[in-house]
Amino acid sequence: MMDFGEQTIIASNESKGIVNAVRDVFDGKKMETNPTKELLNLSIGDPTFFGNLPVHQVMKEAVKEAVDSDNFNGYGPAHGLLCARQTVAKHYTTPEAPLTDDDIIITCGCSGALDSCFTVLGEPGQNILVPVPVYPLDSCVAASRGLTIKCYQLSVRQPDRQWEADVDKMDQLIDKDTVAIVVVNPSNPCGSVYSKQHLLDILAVAEKHSLPIIADEIYNDLVYKGQHSYPIATLSKNVPILSCGGIGKKYLVPGWRVGWILIHDRHDRFKKEVVPSLIKVSRKSLGITTLVQAALPKILDTVPKSYYENTMSLVEANANIAYGELSVVGGLTPVMPSGALYMMVGVELSKFPHINTTVEFMEKLMAEESVFILCGECFLSPGFIRLVLLMPSEKMKESCHRIREFSYRHYEV
Repeated sequence: MMDFGEQTIIASNESKGIVNAVRDVFDGKKMETNPTKELLNLSIGDPTFFGNLPVHQVMKEAVKEAVDSDNFNGYGPAHGLLCARQTVAKHYTTPEAPLTDDDIIITCGCSGALDSCFTVLGEPGQNILVPVPVYPLDSCVAASRGLTIKCYQLSVRQPDRQWEADVDKMDQLIDKDTVAIVVVNPSNPCGSVYSKQHLLDILAVAEKHSLPIIADEIYNDLVYKGQHSYPIATLSKNVPILSCGGIGKKYLVPGWRVGWILIHDRHDRFKKEVVPSLIKVSRKSLGITTLVQAALPKILDTVPKSYYENTMSLVEANANIAYGELSVVGGLTPVMPSGALYMMVGVELSKFPHINTTVEFMEKLMAEESVFILCGECFLSPGFIRLVLLMPSEKMKESCHRIREFSYRHYEV
């Protein structure tokens, strides 16, 4: 019999290559705080974190009814209960982009939807175009599938362009191994909301190269007053779209882990292989919790629009606070968002000679002021920090006041 002794069991290269920079910072990075100051956390887009955004009573009742019915304790179809798929289809169908229950895959959150799309559309060695700044889930999922990400740059430091993509450079990035273009709108981390024309410009590139689009639209409808977010499928006549979404952000329950893929199959390009494969991929996990799926009809049909509009009123108010407080600080350039839950702030590191990177900016701010933000390196965008705009407004003011004081201490002309 072999003696294990000091032998190390080897993990797969695939698993070792998985990096989610945000979760690595939030879950694993140990940072010192100032023990004399309350920790103010602007790092994670979890609407439950501060306790100021309660779950709607209708949603609690819907889940309780599912539990009490005793009808949803067993397995359901791996790609989703019929009642859930019918409700999602009804809720998101439009004349320009009609949907039926056969066009819906229920997934483990929006992240599960993106994982499924990457798995089905790409082979190891192929590539997918993603925007930068980008939420790191895309690179995390791509690495787990042996895919390469090719980054198309958004309009960094051109706030008047609202983080639009450079479509000409996007076009130039595409090669014979490119299998899809990821579009995130409204954007995490940028808070941008694309115009109809800009989405049409992106669709033109996809159509030119016969590429499908994976649309991360988890923040659809989460826009500021006077703004409008266009689901990209409603603008597409020829480009097939896999739109990923879920209830986590809009309905303030990210831990319920219910997401979906909306399959917009222009000219049956997905019908033969992609749709059956998406269903096969869903069978790896035997489906997600049936209880929340069963609650979806009541949640989507009954929770009033004012529920998420009230959330966005708070977010917009906090964005105005942060923009007003930080735009007067030398070395900082906040970019006013139009939607989602975040704000990006440019950091002119040359004005902070004792801080070399925005990673150091993040760590020193935490150590001195107990304010937890995320550095731009988490989003492949050094020179920026990201703020989450979900906390109570009085705490938002206090957070920005501390960021100002920190910046004044370290700023040098």
